[in-house]
Amino acid sequence: MAGTVRGRAPARGRYPGFVTFPVIGMVGGGQLARMTHEAGIPLGIRFRLLSDTPQDSAAQVAGDVVVGDYRDLETLRAFAHGCDVITFDHEHVPTEHLRALEADGIPVRPGPEALVHAQDKGVMRARLTEIGAPCPRHRIVADPADVAAFAAELAAEDGGEGFPLVLKTVRGGYDGKGVWIVRSAEEAAEPFRAGVPVLAEEKVDFVRELAANVVRSPHGQAVAYPVVESQQVDGVCDTVIAPAPGLDEELALGASELALRIAAELGVVGHLAVELFEVRAADGTPRVLVNELAMRPHNSGHWTQDGAVTSQFANHVRAVLDLPLGDPRPRARWTVMGNVLGGDYPDMYTAYLHCMARDPQLKIHMYGKDVKPGRKVGHVNTYGDDLDDVLARARHAAGYLRGTIQE
Repeated sequence: MAGTVRGRAPARGRYPGFVTFPVIGMVGGGQLARMTHEAGIPLGIRFRLLSDTPQDSAAQVAGDVVVGDYRDLETLRAFAHGCDVITFDHEHVPTEHLRALEADGIPVRPGPEALVHAQDKGVMRARLTEIGAPCPRHRIVADPADVAAFAAELAAEDGGEGFPLVLKTVRGGYDGKGVWIVRSAEEAAEPFRAGVPVLAEEKVDFVRELAANVVRSPHGQAVAYPVVESQQVDGVCDTVIAPAPGLDEELALGASELALRIAAELGVVGHLAVELFEVRAADGTPRVLVNELAMRPHNSGHWTQDGAVTSQFANHVRAVLDLPLGDPRPRARWTVMGNVLGGDYPDMYTAYLHCMARDPQLKIHMYGKDVKPGRKVGHVNTYGDDLDDVLARARHAAGYLRGTIQE
């Protein structure tokens, strides 16, 4: 298995003459790679990074960086040579390239047969429906007329209008990109201009958005973090509260069990984030619907860096190396993560004096990115026993770093 010590095993009670720690090959140089690399340092794990540019977030801190195009198979093969296992900062590597790496004998985690469910929303919806996971009503649509036909079907079922609908390109969308809310067939033309398949979904009237984060190893060990509430602003995650306040205990348990079942059914190795809608049935009973899947460390799990015994990043490292997984339990009653988004205040470092003096328990995590409006450039974590206090501290720090709060 990847992660074993290479060379002859020592006799019981004796130390080996040498130890070679495994090399994780991380495809993608963003902040997720940066923080995963950080989690591997205390374990002595070596990282090799395939990055788009030397300035990418993880490329600034990793010691072994290859700059190249992950879409080129030969570049990917050359990068993978000498790595014990390949994992990812993003889900955009072509599926056929990952199959080629596996054919070359290189462990890929998660593997292509699992990862395709995070790469292709149409494949994801079909498979989730097959295993009985609750999803919004959906259909692959060919053109605006097909969108109108799907809306008519929903209207016939519900006695409503059918519109608005959510249209998504099946590949490549994230943080609100590649997603449209359309209120008529006339508004549905834009998604089809890219020439890629489009998924139509009912627009769910949800109470709030939740996320269930789990980690699974190759031999089937799995752990689940507390279900969290994820608050979005303009399609981008703004705040995460762990655990989700006021969440029905039975619903929380069911959401975790659902995420663990999805991980097992899809053969996921590593971290899986299951984004969920909390909805109410006609009789008021709460339930969840699966919105999206992500097979990598996820924004909704950043709170675990300071709020859990073992972070999502550390457990992802353990999982891809098939090491025993760490304890996912929270360290404090409440932990809140606030994303720091770029604004008109590029010099965030000068804001540290105020933020750190005001809240000595505050944890700041910056990504080394140039500040651009709306861009995720870092996050803060706060924790404690009083949710109102913890939430206020996180929002103040994130706002002050961004420049939207001046005092």
